[in-house]
Formats: sequence, structure tokens, C-alpha cells
Amino acid sequence: MARHIDLSLLRAFVAVFQSGGMTQAGKQLHLTQAAVSQQIKRLEEQFNVALFDRSQRQLKLTNHGERLLPHAQRLLGLNDEIWSQMTTPEYEGEIRLGVPYDIVQPHIAPILRNFHQFWPRIKVKLFCFPTKKLLEMLEEGEIDLTLTTEPNSKRNRDRLLADQLVWVGAPAGKAYMLDPLPISLDDETCAFRAAAVNSLSKANRNWTFTGSAMGAPAQFAVLEADMAVAPMLSHVVPDFLEILGRESGLPPLPLFFSNLYVNSTAPNDMINELAEHIRKHFALLTPQAA
Repeated sequence: MARHIDLSLLRAFVAVFQSGGMTQAGKQLHLTQAAVSQQIKRLEEQFNVALFDRSQRQLKLTNHGERLLPHAQRLLGLNDEIWSQMTTPEYEGEIRLGVPYDIVQPHIAPILRNFHQFWPRIKVKLFCFPTKKLLEMLEEGEIDLTLTTEPNSKRNRDRLLADQLVWVGAPAGKAYMLDPLPISLDDETCAFRAAAVNSLSKANRNWTFTGSAMGAPAQFAVLEADMAVAPMLSHVVPDFLEILGRESGLPPLPLFFSNLYVNSTAPNDMINELAEHIRKHFALLTPQAA
């Protein structure tokens, strides 16, 4: 025989635990203290156990209460998630998202996975180009929103993450010792190129570019083979490569920022939802820039 738990009783139970008393829980739930007390009593009668120790001024969970708490929280969380899923407007359509090559791998899969769970009928079309190209596409209305990696920006944008640009090479490699210094970059318009050239010029270090527009897999192969070094954001360096520290003698590189731009001429709820998912993803990372 199936037995059902009244979720309102569980919600009262969790509220009393979180607030430390019936009165405060009542304020959270917009109920009287007596109503909350009655709900706790009904829940205890349903399980035939005491959930709170009432012998002290402040209510404390009994062993049975501690046993119930995590399950109650999980069940309420699932209930709230289902409610949100079923009552939120069911958007359909396509969003065009721009992403620089250098931050695709660590960020886009989890962002899109989470977004798809909420909006399975919205198609997200990715455009991967250097930041300069993506900003031009946004200006022309060819994409709806874009992530960028920039040393700075005075444009109207959301600054999501600050990260140090670093030199990267093969573990125990020697490419950084060569003169001129061989540098591997994906594209001639990449903002990392100007930053690298500026730092090397200030340090009076000779350099040469080994190629451009090769794509990330080819660039990684060149670096892992110890044929060149490259500037990268520190948080995206793959495990099979190594950050070259001060002992390498390479000049320091500047701080870069991951920013978010939304096309202000054609905003809609779908685009705003994806933008909010992107913001929440980066908010979990540290450090953030002001």
C-alpha cells in the first residue's frame, strides 16, 4: 500500500530547523506559530517519532530528526525544481552564441548542458572565432551574444572573470630557451598575440611565430612536442602542458578578462536566459574582477 508524505509538513520541519523556532518558521512560511506547531506534530505522528527535542529553550533535532533532514531537503528541492520546470514558459527557437577558441573547452559544455536541461527546445548555435571577429559579428547582428577574452574593455559588457595570461610549454621542455623564441598562436588577430609581442619587446627578447589559424588541437601538438611556447589563460591550461614560471626568464604577461556582451538591439527572454546561465556559471569561479 502506497503511503504519501505531505510536503507542506516537510517544509515546516525544514523551516523550523533553519530558523531555530516555530515563530520564526511561521514568519518564513506566512503561517501562525500555532499552525507550524500543528504541522510538526502531524509529521511526528505520521512517523511515530519525535523530531525535535523540546526540553531546551531552542529546539534541537533528535536523532530521528537528523535522519529525516537531508531527505526532506532533497525532496523539497526536487519538488521546487519540477514546479519551476513545469510552470516556466516553454520557449522555442535558436540562439547564436559566440565564444573565443581559448575558453570553449572548460566552460561551454557545462553551460550548455545546464541550459538544455531547462530549455530543451531552444537550439544554441556556436560560433568560435577570435574576440575581434566575434565583436564585429555582434555589431553586425550576426550573433545574439558573445563571450570575449580581452586585456580591458570600455564597452558595455559584463565582466565575468579575471585571469592571468601565462606562458605555456611542454613539461621539462626547452623551447623557451631558443633564440628567437618560437611562439604558437591560433590566429593573427588573437589579442594574446599583441600582449605577447608587447611583453617580449619590453624585455628585448627576439621571437618568431610558428604559424597561425592552426586550431587548438594542432597548437597543442606543437606545444607538447616542445617546438614552441604560447600565451594562455592560466585556468585553461591542459594537464599535458606546463606553465612556465619566472625561472624560464620569459617576461610576465598582463591580466585578461572574460567578458559577456549581449546584442542590445534584439534582446529577448531566450537570450536573457542563456546570458543568466553564463553569469551563474562564471560566478562559481574565482577570482572575479570588479
